[in-house]
Amino acid sequence: MKKFIVALLTGAMVLGLTACGGSSGASSNSGGAGSTGSGAAAASGDVIRIGVFEPSTGDSASGGKKETLGMQYANKQQPTVEAGGKTYQVELVYADNGSSADKAPSAASELIGKDVSLVLGSYGSGVSMAGGPKFEEAGLAAIGVTCTNPNVTAGNDYYFRICFLDNFQADVLANFAMEKFSAKKAYCLGENGNEYDQGLIAFFKQVFEGAGGTVISDSFPTNNSDFTSYLNKAKSEGVDVIFTPVSIAYAKQIMEQAASLNIEIPFLGSDTLDDNMVLEATAGTNLQLYVSTFYQEGGNEEFDKGIKEFINGDNAALTANGGNDTISAVTAMGYDAYFVALEAIKAAGGPDKAAIKGAIGGVTYDGVSGSIAFDPVGDAVRDTAYIKTADTENGTWAFEKVQTGSGN
Repeated sequence: MKKFIVALLTGAMVLGLTACGGSSGASSNSGGAGSTGSGAAAASGDVIRIGVFEPSTGDSASGGKKETLGMQYANKQQPTVEAGGKTYQVELVYADNGSSADKAPSAASELIGKDVSLVLGSYGSGVSMAGGPKFEEAGLAAIGVTCTNPNVTAGNDYYFRICFLDNFQADVLANFAMEKFSAKKAYCLGENGNEYDQGLIAFFKQVFEGAGGTVISDSFPTNNSDFTSYLNKAKSEGVDVIFTPVSIAYAKQIMEQAASLNIEIPFLGSDTLDDNMVLEATAGTNLQLYVSTFYQEGGNEEFDKGIKEFINGDNAALTANGGNDTISAVTAMGYDAYFVALEAIKAAGGPDKAAIKGAIGGVTYDGVSGSIAFDPVGDAVRDTAYIKTADTENGTWAFEKVQTGSGN
C-alpha cells in the first residue's frame, strides 16, 4: 500500500523541509534539560533505549528542543516500563540532526549504532525524510512527532507519526481564511527549495483556488534576512491574508519586519510558527497572526501544571524552552509520543526492534493532544487542529477555535 501511495504523492508532493525541526550520546541531552534514568538503567541491567532524533542546532533547534522537553518530562514521570514480565529502565539516547537533510542520515546512523529499540522524532519533515531510509535499512521503527509532510511515511514501512499531515493542515488554514476573513486573495511566501514550506503552499493553493480564490506566491532564497520587498508586494497586491509556513527563525524576522512596515493584513502560519520566539516578535505590535497547531495551553490542566513545574525547576529546561514557561504544542506532542512508544514496547513484550515495529500500528492511546491511532500507512488518525492567535497586548497565545479541514 505504501509503495502505491508514494507514487501518488510524488506527483503532487515533490515538495515538503522543516514542520511540521546538542551533542549526541546517552549521557548528553539535545533538549537541554538534565538527562534522566541512565544511572538507574546501568544498575538494573534491563534497559530499553529510545532514540531521540531531533535538532538541537540549526534553524529548527528551538522547535527540536521544545519537542524533546516533552519526552524528557514524560521519561521523568515514567522512567520504567513493564514488558514481557520484566521491568525495564527507559533511557533516552540523543542525536542532533542539525535541522539539515545533509546531517540527518549520520545522526540516524548514530542512533542505530547505540542499540536503540525505536526512535522518536523529528521536528522537521525534511530531516525525517532524510533519516528515514537509514532507519528502514536497520529494521528500526521511528515514530514521527510533528513531521507533517506526507512523504515522511509514504514508501517507508518503518516510519509512523502521531501528528496530522500538511494536506490536512493547509486545508484547515485555507478554510479558516475564507471563513474568518472572507478571503478571496492570498499571498504565500516560503523558502525556495524547502520541501515543508513549498509543500504546504502547494496544498493551500489547491484548496484556496479550488474554492474560487486567487493565490500569489513567492519564494525567498535560503539565508535571506530582508523580507521588506515581499511584504510590500503583498500589501500592494491588496491580498486578504498572508500565508507563510516557514521556520521559526524566518518567521521571527518576518513578524518583526511586518510590524515595522505596519502590515495590517492577517498572517496565517503553520505549526512551525507555534513557538514563543515567534510570539515574542509580535508582542506590542498591531500584527494579526493565526497558527494551526496540535495543542493549546489549557487543554489538559494536569499536564500544563506538571510541565511548567518541570521547566521552571531546571535552568537547562527553561533555557531550552526559550526562557519562559509558555507551553508549545510540540512539547505536548513529544510527551504523547513517549507514551505511545511505551505502549508499543508493552505490546511487543520487550526491546526487540522487529516486535516493536510490528506492534506500533495497533497502538491506541489517549494523550494530552487527543486520541492517537494509526492508519495502514502509519499516519495518525487525526481530524481536527487547534487554531490560536497571538495576543499581542499580553504576549500570550489565545485560543481561536478547533477546526476540521472541511471548515467546521
